[in-house]
Amino acid sequence: MRIVVFNKPYDVLSQFREDTAHLTVSNFISDPELRIAGRLDLDSEGLMFLTDHGGLNQFITHPSNKKYKTYLAQVDGDVTEEALEQLRQGIELADGLTLPAKASKVDEPDWLWERTPPVRYRANIPTTWIELQICEGRNRQVRRMTAAVGFPTLRLIRTQIGSINLVKLGLKPGEKVEIEPLLYSDFKDVPADKPYEGRSFAKKSTNKPHFSRSKDKAREEKGEAPFKGKKKASGGTTRIWQMDESEKPRRKTNGTTRPNTKAPRGRRPR
Repeated sequence: MRIVVFNKPYDVLSQFREDTAHLTVSNFISDPELRIAGRLDLDSEGLMFLTDHGGLNQFITHPSNKKYKTYLAQVDGDVTEEALEQLRQGIELADGLTLPAKASKVDEPDWLWERTPPVRYRANIPTTWIELQICEGRNRQVRRMTAAVGFPTLRLIRTQIGSINLVKLGLKPGEKVEIEPLLYSDFKDVPADKPYEGRSFAKKSTNKPHFSRSKDKAREEKGEAPFKGKKKASGGTTRIWQMDESEKPRRKTNGTTRPNTKAPRGRRPR
């Protein structure tokens, strides 16, 4: 299993397919064996994994595995302790209640790189930096959570997944480094990578004889005469329209059924 850690810059799409309006990961990494695990939105920055292991993405994003992802968010306004406590309890979003997060107010980090373009500056409205840790992977989850408590996110940087820390690795935007998975306990429980198996609609081959032939054989074994009804050329059960009038089953009634006196369908005679 190979794992490459990449610091995704702002305004870069988390995809290898080229785009006419934006840069993509393919502008920084061209290895055809690697796939993206743990995507980031176009307007988010920071830590991403690229791997040749097919199941790693679900492993790090599924809540049951408790792989916490750490985000540094610059929010609009002076965040309150009440808002932080709401984040810790869980936020009711359109797609359900979030799991409790780890949230705290922090100072602006000294390692922070400049963003192009920079976050808008408003002298009369302060901004706050918070550190948020979640173990889910919903679409734009951090931004929706901070907006729900009244402090919209202006800038979002993912700094850590599990024990993989972007700051400790010293990666600048656009830089990457391949790490050794065996040196990190986060990857010891990753399930084995299985090759892709497409759906197959081919009929399963069986050695069982055809339905009608097996019935004839059973009759022969019992000493009975073979079935004399009419069959389709391909074999199978005789249909009612293939029977003679004498062979067709008669409708059972309770004696109250009236004869059909309706004229046949078609145009009425004039």
